[in-house]
Amino acid sequence: MLSILGFSMIAVFMYLIMSKRLSALVAIMLVPIIFGVIGGFFTELGPMMQEGVEGIASTAIMILFAILYFGIMIDSGLFDPLISKILKIVKGDPLKIVVGTAILSMTVALDGDGTTTYIITVSALLPLYKRLGMNKIILATVAMLSMGVMNMTPWGGASAMAMASLNLDASELFLPMIPVMGFGLIWVLVVAFILGKGERKRLGVVEIQHSHTNSEANSELAATTVSRDYRRPKLVWFNFILTIVLMASLIIDFMSLTILFMIAFAIALLVNYPDLKDQQDRIAVHSKNALAVVSIVIAAGIFTGIMSGTKMIDAMAITLVSFIPESFGPFLPVIVAFASAPFTFFMSNNAFYFGVLPIIAQAADAYGISAAEIGRASLIGQPIHVLSPLVAAAHLLIGLVGTDFGDLQRFAVKWALGTVTVMTIAAIILGVI
Repeated sequence: MLSILGFSMIAVFMYLIMSKRLSALVAIMLVPIIFGVIGGFFTELGPMMQEGVEGIASTAIMILFAILYFGIMIDSGLFDPLISKILKIVKGDPLKIVVGTAILSMTVALDGDGTTTYIITVSALLPLYKRLGMNKIILATVAMLSMGVMNMTPWGGASAMAMASLNLDASELFLPMIPVMGFGLIWVLVVAFILGKGERKRLGVVEIQHSHTNSEANSELAATTVSRDYRRPKLVWFNFILTIVLMASLIIDFMSLTILFMIAFAIALLVNYPDLKDQQDRIAVHSKNALAVVSIVIAAGIFTGIMSGTKMIDAMAITLVSFIPESFGPFLPVIVAFASAPFTFFMSNNAFYFGVLPIIAQAADAYGISAAEIGRASLIGQPIHVLSPLVAAAHLLIGLVGTDFGDLQRFAVKWALGTVTVMTIAAIILGVI
């Protein structure tokens, strides 16, 4: 009975958010409450929900301050020297331009926000693509491939949802994935080299004036991202060192990621914007992105709390295990790694990570496979997810580049599948899954 109730709840939840009858934020709170009442757990729901929310509070706080931190870094102009350097180096060589696109988009995507990544990358480099007559779909493809890998960071969305739904922390889920992401980024550079070489063969190397192109790109960048009043060019080295120290601290894992990001954000905000009004303005600008991600993570505490507290998740896992052939059990993480690609393409990350993943993780437990391992495997399909029409940032990219969604998907999907395959192989070899 609990299994039927659980699967029915998942089906209703997925239908409501995929059909846009309800927002994910509303559905993830109200649907489990309704089904909890139907199951006869009305008097026990309060403590269940409280426990679920408390379990993911630290993750939500970490994501909040990570988004704010990287927002401050972008506002202050941390990436401006990189943009200028790339524009100066690539000049009129299509091969260098495409590889430069990959490097820039990877770097900017550190903040985990596709919207920011696409705006900065396209604004800086689209003038060059137009000037040389290069294929703009290549620009969009390389930016998407970079975002697909970098979206696996804990503040990028997918990892946050996986941590929330499986009640894991970043050290369990994300840190082992860093070398896997490294292989994914190397693959993106290889793809950029291949595509750039093709464009160089088609167009040749064109001699252009750096100053004209650079000023054109920088003027577009300034117009589409942040006012130059908030740039802090004299603090670039300070911000760079602060970010390197933060990244090193995350890897060393000597302190909670939540505390690290809180401290780093406080330092960055105080040093870059000592004026209280400027601080308030910068926080207000980035609060919208932060609220969108953090609110859904906190709300997921109700979902996971009820699923666990009512034992629905256990009953569903038992049912699911009964359908999995015994011989397939040990290979479940690999299956999840590849299956997460179509799952997250045809349904939102919310539906997959909160609706499907907990069931798979519970089923995997029967084979001695940890939830962390399944959670890591579930992230590998993100390069395909970013191609989905369900991703709002993808529509922004299409508009910025001026191409057709179908054309982009047909062009990019094989390279995105390559990223998934490379990262899956790397994860197996490194023992991450």
